[in-house]
Amino acid sequence: MNSLDDRDHWVGLLHPDGREDHGSPHTGWCWVYKGYDPAEEPLREALCTLGNGRFATRGALPEAAPHAEHHYPGTYAAGLYNRLTSHVAGRDVENEDMVNLPDWLPLRFRPLGEGGVDDTVGEGGADDAVGEDRGDWPWMSPDTCEVSDYRQTLDLRAGTLLREMLLRDRRGRAVRVYQTRFVHMGDPQYAALRTEFRAEGWSGTLEVESAIEGDVTNSGVARYRALDGRHLTDHRAGHTDDGLLWLTCRTRHSDVHVAVAARTTVIAPEGTGPDYRVGDRDVAQTVRLDLADGVPVAVEKTVTLHTTHDPAISDPLDACLHGLRTAPVLDDLLVDHHTAWERLWQRAELHVPGLAGCILRLHLFHVLQTLSPHTASLDVGVPARGLHGEAYRGHVFWDEIFVLPYLNLHFPEVSRSLLMYRYRRLGRAVESAAEAGRRGAMFPWQSGSDGREETQTLHLNPRSGRWLPDFSRLQHHVGSAIAYNVWRYGRTTGDLSFLHGPGAEMVLQVARFWGDFAQWDADRSAYRLRGVVGPDEYHEAYPDSDRPGIDDNAYTNVTAAWVLSFALELHRELPEPRRGELADQLALSPEELERWEDVSRRLYVPWYRGVIDQFEGYGRLAELDWEGYREKYGDIRRLDRLLEAEGDSVNNYQASKQADVLMLGYLFPPDQLAALFERLGHHLDPGTWRRTVDHYLARTSGGSTLSSLVHAWVTARTHRAQAWRFSREALIGDVADIQGGTTPEGIHLGAMAGTLDLVQRGLTGLEATDQVLRLDPAPLPFLSHFDLSITFRGHWGVRLSLEGGRLRVTVPHLYNYLVPSSFAVEVAWAVGAQGPSTVVSTGCTSGIDSVG
Repeated sequence: MNSLDDRDHWVGLLHPDGREDHGSPHTGWCWVYKGYDPAEEPLREALCTLGNGRFATRGALPEAAPHAEHHYPGTYAAGLYNRLTSHVAGRDVENEDMVNLPDWLPLRFRPLGEGGVDDTVGEGGADDAVGEDRGDWPWMSPDTCEVSDYRQTLDLRAGTLLREMLLRDRRGRAVRVYQTRFVHMGDPQYAALRTEFRAEGWSGTLEVESAIEGDVTNSGVARYRALDGRHLTDHRAGHTDDGLLWLTCRTRHSDVHVAVAARTTVIAPEGTGPDYRVGDRDVAQTVRLDLADGVPVAVEKTVTLHTTHDPAISDPLDACLHGLRTAPVLDDLLVDHHTAWERLWQRAELHVPGLAGCILRLHLFHVLQTLSPHTASLDVGVPARGLHGEAYRGHVFWDEIFVLPYLNLHFPEVSRSLLMYRYRRLGRAVESAAEAGRRGAMFPWQSGSDGREETQTLHLNPRSGRWLPDFSRLQHHVGSAIAYNVWRYGRTTGDLSFLHGPGAEMVLQVARFWGDFAQWDADRSAYRLRGVVGPDEYHEAYPDSDRPGIDDNAYTNVTAAWVLSFALELHRELPEPRRGELADQLALSPEELERWEDVSRRLYVPWYRGVIDQFEGYGRLAELDWEGYREKYGDIRRLDRLLEAEGDSVNNYQASKQADVLMLGYLFPPDQLAALFERLGHHLDPGTWRRTVDHYLARTSGGSTLSSLVHAWVTARTHRAQAWRFSREALIGDVADIQGGTTPEGIHLGAMAGTLDLVQRGLTGLEATDQVLRLDPAPLPFLSHFDLSITFRGHWGVRLSLEGGRLRVTVPHLYNYLVPSSFAVEVAWAVGAQGPSTVVSTGCTSGIDSVG
């Protein structure tokens, strides 16, 4: 099977009953591509990225020529940004980007000699070829040779990328290549590449070049290429007396110094070299190997990468060279790498049968490569597109609202670190609010190095070629998402030092922002939030309005009311010394708290014809001819661009890019959501919520990978017959690149983590409160068998298993001197039963306890 990108192909493989399809090359722990197609390479490179939470490298071909079409060998370090100003279309445009670092991958090879398959090493051996002009001899690669037996395997369990191929050059000489690549998960300074060569049907000399390429730019996203992407400067390169290659450079504005070094070892009986070439922005080492027909020869390349962001180093280059000189041999590094991955899989155990399970494991693999335990020691946020490409410039949006709920139950130390990224930028958020004439904290929609607003004020529609105003920075609901993440982390982990410390300060400042932003409307006897943009993103203004934003986005208003309520509750729970400290620090008065209480109960929620209105006036907009547009364009996910190219605007229609109102059903279980609406003076019964779900399912284009995830979550409890369709689309979003070319620019990390959480919390109904795990299962007929383990408040290895209509909760032996003495499990619904069962509660102090 050569093509794995076709959406219909993937939909066909994901059977409704979840059984394995023998037409799928992806089984168990391996993600396999067969055959070579240059057009597929950008997607494969993203999906075959390897990383360790500190840095990651795309799955590009080491033998590809520099800047080759269809290949983009990006390497990115978490949190490493640089800011540049470009002059584009008569405008100065400033952007901060996650920087593409020097390429450590290059390992090129070619046979020497002029003859065909009968050429052998002459009397002078390999030296016969040394003096020949080889400038016109192409390096061997799938792009320059006849290629067969091509197979690329991403081994998820081992964290390695394996390649096998047979290349035949224009003189008929065939070389079989076996390659193993990894980015070390145990010691995150290392990466390595092992390449084995075998001549087939000939003997002779093979020239191999190992290099570090520093002439790289940020050019992996076509629509950004008019911008300045040359972030690196002051390149220096060389080699040491003991044969180590090195290259250093720094970022042009942020002045982060970067060093990469490589040790290349030949595992061969004979050969000549090495020779060295030192360029202005690259360095290379060349060896010539004597190949005998069918006899393997291996070249091993071990790499270190350091920057001045790294702790406990004095100089990046010194650290790189020291790391190489003390590094174990590659085989031992690989063993340690496997062991580190095995520990991760134990902490994030997830078993789902069939192809759906394999995709979920791939999603988990990429989450762990972007946000591993190594991330906990870094000052980084959640990059929306992982460390896998340059889309969104590596910025941090609100995607942690889909990522942290999963990490909380497996790697709480990583969740805490990601929340501390927000806390360290709280001061900048307070400054931004003040600049806008508001109190409290106004967090940016797009965040990078220092927490300023990185969202552009203009964006280019690639379909029409026009620059358009961008008002997405008005998505102030990002602050509510941060407060929500603090709340969920605190509930799940019981980490009071964070909740009462940095967490409380962030929550109170976000609440202060909403309390100040809310305006009293005497005509409605309610508070209103005007001039915002909701999660939908399509509607940035009213039709024919010269004022940006819309009023009273239901999601924004309801979550703002929740933040105010939570802030008041948290304030009451604070120990008295801490409450007084924050009151002094924030000048928090009783009168301000009273206002929060009032606003939290009287924020306006718009309704239209018996359903929650997405924002004030949404229901009165024109209806779109959905079928007509689908017939005309086929894929209408980016409906905004289609309409703008026609001279129209999506602002005129009841059409949403992605889940907006329905996001409320993702954040809050039905009983909590109903209670929240009750606090705001509205009765939200199951029938009203179901009508609301129907209303928006029919009016959403799905222009974001997050949309199908949220719809799957919500319909699992309201429209079970439809839930698998959305679940399946969420699963294949990246593997099938259903957004049409976006995945090669970087995976969608929030959607990947969200599918894991759909199984972990969505289908189990898992909620953590104090010392209680509450379960309200709603399994789908097509995801009715799974087994996973979680960590809850220090209790490792709590296992949830669903099989045969029974949910089993297993708690391992607990060591009371290390962890809390007990916790409870409550099951509110018997799986497969016709109605609610008696609530089962079990306290566990030792041994094993199960609930069926």
